[in-house]
Amino acid sequence: MRAVFAFVLALNFLTLPTFAADKVAKVAVKPVADLENSQQVAQNVCAACHGADGNSTISLNPKLAGQHPEYLLKQLTNFKEGKRANAVMAGMVANLSKEDMQALAKYYAGQKQTLGKAKSNGVGSLGEKIYRGGIAATGVPACAACHGANGAGIPKQYPRLAGQHADYALQQLRTFRTAERANAPMMMTIAAKMTDAEMQAVADYMQGLR
Repeated sequence: MRAVFAFVLALNFLTLPTFAADKVAKVAVKPVADLENSQQVAQNVCAACHGADGNSTISLNPKLAGQHPEYLLKQLTNFKEGKRANAVMAGMVANLSKEDMQALAKYYAGQKQTLGKAKSNGVGSLGEKIYRGGIAATGVPACAACHGANGAGIPKQYPRLAGQHADYALQQLRTFRTAERANAPMMMTIAAKMTDAEMQAVADYMQGLR
């Protein structure tokens, strides 16, 4: 038997609500090195923060459904190794094996992501301009250069951004800027050049990508 975790990805990302951490700490299940047990963990434990199918309804918790398995595995590994700082997640992944993490990453990657909508950053908006063309004046590259025109990302290289909660994406950009999240040097450099308004705009635009 081993302790399991409520999976927070995450672009950190954030600190889980205390009630969720308490719930996870009291739950024990069989090893999750296969998809059947991974689904059980996802539904019984991770669903509290990320939804049973990885489509979080809490805007500060990331959607995991449809994300590239390589990216999900990297984040879990980074939490475990301390390369991505998050006290809650470090505890959650402490007893997971590489096989456990691979199985969970595969499970979430196989779920269908729910679509989102931008609140105000549609066609012609600041968010679209930054995503597709970057910010020449400050040397911010276009997000689309790495994450694709439709936000689908590139497997094994760059994560999917389309449909992700704007609140979560914004928080991640801010933590990259302050170096609270330091497991993606390129993003730290980019975020350091962006204002809050620019981050908010592009995060909103990405939420509506599909």
